[in-house]
Amino acid sequence: MDEKRFLVLKTDVEVQLAVIDEVCAKIEDRARGFKTDDARPIQVESVAYQIHNSYSAIKALLRVLAAHFEYQISDAIHWKSALLLRMIQPIPGVRPAPLTKETFALLDALRGFHYFFRHAYATTIDPVLLESNLQLSRQAHSLLHRDITEFLDQLDPSEAS
Repeated sequence: MDEKRFLVLKTDVEVQLAVIDEVCAKIEDRARGFKTDDARPIQVESVAYQIHNSYSAIKALLRVLAAHFEYQISDAIHWKSALLLRMIQPIPGVRPAPLTKETFALLDALRGFHYFFRHAYATTIDPVLLESNLQLSRQAHSLLHRDITEFLDQLDPSEAS
């Protein structure tokens, strides 16, 4: 990858990581003092909404990567899961895998919560379920940063010898 193309990719990725970081900061702000045995419905909904937003922001990052490497997921019904699966696959001669299987597993679980939240119109969110997804979100955020840093390092033409 040439230097200019790499810098465009790196900038796009860093912008989206900053968005993800902002949403994760909101999660922590909303989750302050959260206890499953004494959860207030408004706090449960607020934390759930921010976890949902974090997955949306992560999905946007994955779409940035997909667009940069010029591949598209054509099946409209399953494009979200296909996009996530694509991110653990290296493309020889094009790019390494942006995500590890460990990060994939966390993001796939969050994808399930994201889907549940989007379609839970008449459902009360269980605080125990929320606590579980809050922990998944925290772990995924940390591992996502690790994976993307390693991914960019592998692509960086100034690192090539």
